[in-house]
Amino acid sequence: MSEPKRYTITSALPYANGPSHIGHIAGAYLPADVYVRYLRQLGKDVLYVCGSDEHGAAITIQAKKEGIDPQEIVDKYHEQLKTGYELLGINFDIYHRTSSQLHHETASDFFKTLHNKGAFIETLLSNITTRSINSFWPIVTSLGSALSATMKGLMATSAKSVAVR
Repeated sequence: MSEPKRYTITSALPYANGPSHIGHIAGAYLPADVYVRYLRQLGKDVLYVCGSDEHGAAITIQAKKEGIDPQEIVDKYHEQLKTGYELLGINFDIYHRTSSQLHHETASDFFKTLHNKGAFIETLLSNITTRSINSFWPIVTSLGSALSATMKGLMATSAKSVAVR
């Protein structure tokens, strides 16, 4: 097997509902940053990307706790996260947001391509609520927040549960 010409490295996307803590740094961002630096010292072509995950129930729950709009939550914590990583010397080439139009288009294209190849199993669920906030949430399994961005319109009285085959 030949060696890759280019490397794309990423870390888990932090939810933009609160600041990072030492466990996040030690478990996800620092190891990847060290690996990126190692590859670069070897002269490899590396792109280190990450970004704030701005989709999910945790953001809405935090917004309710703080008494502000979810958009204010993601704006506030995206900047805190980004600045915090910079202050720690964790050097992402790109630190972006899952709420951006570019992310929505890219994620949508990615999942539409997989869907068109028959990679998903779809089922219909009705009246899903969470007890903690007595509110409806779509169930999305195995795909993460990128798919939730493409399924925004499904937050009515039913939702598709999607799993990777």
